[in-house]
Amino acid sequence: MGCHDAHARLAADVLLKSDLRGIDSHGVARLTGYVRLWEKKRINATPNIKVVHETATTATVDGDAGLGLVVAPFAMQVAIEKAEKYGSGWVSVRNSNHFGIAGYHAMMAVEKDMIGFAMTNASPLVSPTYSSERLLGTNPMCYAFPAGKYPPVIVDMATSAAANGKLEIAQRAGKEVPHGWIQDKEGNPVTDPHALKSGGALLPLGSDPEHGSHKGFGLSATVDILSAVLSGANYGPWVPPFVAFLEPPSDPVGSGIGHFLGAMRVDGFRPVDEFKAHMDNWIERFKSSKPIDSSQKVIIPGEPEAEAEIDRKANGIPLVDAVVKDLNELAERFGVDPL
Repeated sequence: MGCHDAHARLAADVLLKSDLRGIDSHGVARLTGYVRLWEKKRINATPNIKVVHETATTATVDGDAGLGLVVAPFAMQVAIEKAEKYGSGWVSVRNSNHFGIAGYHAMMAVEKDMIGFAMTNASPLVSPTYSSERLLGTNPMCYAFPAGKYPPVIVDMATSAAANGKLEIAQRAGKEVPHGWIQDKEGNPVTDPHALKSGGALLPLGSDPEHGSHKGFGLSATVDILSAVLSGANYGPWVPPFVAFLEPPSDPVGSGIGHFLGAMRVDGFRPVDEFKAHMDNWIERFKSSKPIDSSQKVIIPGEPEAEAEIDRKANGIPLVDAVVKDLNELAERFGVDPL
């Protein structure tokens, strides 16, 4: 696409980290989507990413329509550098694109013995509670906490009942999705993973009011406001779609999509070794929790992804045929060796 070599390697690293951690919906399967956005001139392959406003502990970054895979790590590095000097750093981002898994960016802080925060707004595919309109994205948020002898605790989740990538996996596999993930254009619950294409919407975390969808709506709203209203990016229904065949809204309220990233030094609160020792104790206590069913263990946030990374580093990353086909078509077009 013409990216600088360092940017291309960083973007590849973000996608591969997703696949390694078992989050196949946001890994190399997304590559064709980024290429299509570039073809539509909605991604700038050589962006001038810069800080446009800042204080000692805060900053706003303009991503110059670059790959979010590159813009978000730049912004997190700014947050980390501010945290190193002042204890914490907070960065809002505008004029960016889809940034892959939130966990990649939050874990950058963990490597510095900091607590990392990463969130982003996204294409409007989710209906607020009681609405049939698509006004919010899946709007993921991630909190990353370093531990001692255990892997970090990574709370990385969409604020919708399911991420759109889960629908894409079901579509490729020809399977239905669980009740509570999606509704049709009239607001009726359905299990068809293609329902979005006929005017349906994803549901907030909680699925329906009786199960707390207003809480998922609230979390998603928080992500949207911190990522976009604060930074000057597009928010709500004005967020440009990830799919290239849909045009962005003709009446934007900001620039591109927005992210919000933060880093806090653990030693701003207590000695790092003490914190990590108690994180290990926290993990051990929750892991020893009595399960309802002896066949199902209690899982710490981030544990399945950490286990997947160990397995896939040893045994490779499985790819479904549809993804292999897409990658080989890209390889042929760009003149690189196919899989």
